[in-house]
Amino acid sequence: MSDHPILGQLVLGYSPMITRERVAIATRVTVFPERRDAAPDPQALLRALMTVWPDPGSEDAISLTLRPLVPGGGAAAAPSAMALAPTKATPLSLNIASEPWLRAMLAARPPAHVMLEIPAFMVTDPAHGPAIHALHEAGSVLIVKGRPVGELPRDLLPCFRYSLIDAGEDRRQNAAVPDGAVRSISHIQVGVRTRAELDAAFTRGAVAVLGWPLEDELAAAGSKTAGADIAVVTELIKRVDQEEPIERLEAVLKNDPQLAFRLIRYLNSAAFGLSVEVSSFQHAMMMLGYQKLKRWLALLLVSASKDPAMKPAMFAAVRRGLLMEELVRATSDAEMRGEMFICGVFSLLDRMLGQPFAELFQSVPVPERVHQALVDGGGPYHPYLVLAQALEQGVRSDIRDAADQSFLGLAEVNTALLRALAAAQELD
Repeated sequence: MSDHPILGQLVLGYSPMITRERVAIATRVTVFPERRDAAPDPQALLRALMTVWPDPGSEDAISLTLRPLVPGGGAAAAPSAMALAPTKATPLSLNIASEPWLRAMLAARPPAHVMLEIPAFMVTDPAHGPAIHALHEAGSVLIVKGRPVGELPRDLLPCFRYSLIDAGEDRRQNAAVPDGAVRSISHIQVGVRTRAELDAAFTRGAVAVLGWPLEDELAAAGSKTAGADIAVVTELIKRVDQEEPIERLEAVLKNDPQLAFRLIRYLNSAAFGLSVEVSSFQHAMMMLGYQKLKRWLALLLVSASKDPAMKPAMFAAVRRGLLMEELVRATSDAEMRGEMFICGVFSLLDRMLGQPFAELFQSVPVPERVHQALVDGGGPYHPYLVLAQALEQGVRSDIRDAADQSFLGLAEVNTALLRALAAAQELD
C-alpha cells in the first residue's frame, strides 16, 4: 500500500453504514484533497481503495488485500513485509468532498461495486446527466446527497438507489421533488449521534444511518449487568497478566466454549497472520506467549456482549485498535504496537460496560501508557487516540490537526487507515 503516492495528497475519513439491526453493512470513505488547486487523479485514488475493496467480479479480487507476512513461521510480523490475502470486502460508499474531484470521478467511471455519492446540485446540472446514466447502466449504486433546491430531473431519478439526508431535515416535507419521486427512493440518514436520533431515523423509514451513534446508546446499554461471557474474559485477562500456567488459563476458558471458539477463530484469521492453523488454546499459548495473547483477549472482551445495541461500538473499537497499531507500525517495537492496539480497543469499554475507566481498570489490568491515555487523557498514546477519533468523524481540519500532533504525514495516516480497514474485514 506504500506504493500509492496519491495517499500523501488526500485527507481521508471513514464511518460505517448501520442498519436497523445495528449491523454495519458498508463503509463510507470521505475524501478531501490536501491542495484544492491540485489536479484530480481519480484512477490513482481508486487503485489505492481497491486494495481494501477489490472488485468482487475481477480475477484479482482475492489477491488485492495486504496483510502482514510472518517470516519464518513466527507470530511477529515484520513491518515492511506484506503479503496478498483473500478478503471478505464489504461495500464501499465514496463521498468525495471536492467538486472537481467528483467531476473527474464521474468521468473515470468507478467500478460498479463502489457506491458513489452525488450532491443534489450536481444531479440538477444537465452536464452530468450522461455520466450518471452510464454509471447506472453499468450497475453502479448511486446515492443522491442532500436536499435539492430545485426539481430533480425525472429521467435521472431511477438512476439513484438511495438518497442521503441530514438528520435535521424532514424529507417527508420536501416539496422540491415532483410527485414524491425521491420519497420512493430508500433513504439513509447522516449525522446521527445519539440513540434517540438513531431510533427516530428508523421510525421515519431510513434503511440505514451513517455515523457513530455511540454516546447515548452506550450510556443506556451500559447500565445493564455484564454477562457471564464478559466475566470469563475479564478473569482470563487477569490470569494472563499474572502469567498463570496454561492449564489454569484453559480451565477458565472451558467455562464458555463459545468464547473459546471465537478466540481460536480470531487467531486463525488472515488479519493475525499466523503461518499455521491454531487448533486449541494450548496451541495458541505455545505460538503466542502471554504478551501477544493479551491483544486478542482485549478484542474478545469488547466483542463479548450479546446486546445488538453494542454492535456499532464493537465495530468502532476493533477499528480503533487496528488503526492505532498501524499508525506506529514503522516506528515502534512489538510491545508498543500491542499496547496501542489495546488502547484503541478499550477506548469504548467504559460506555460498553457502564463504568468509568478508573473503576474498570481495577479489575481489568492494562499497561501504564494505556491507563494514562484512557483515564488521565494524556501520555504518549493519547494523540494517536485523538487522531483515530478524528478519522471517524471525518472533519478535514480535525484530522490534519490530529495528524500534526502525532507527528505523522498524510501518507502515513492514510496508509495506516486502509491497512486497518482491510484487517478489520478479516475479523468481522
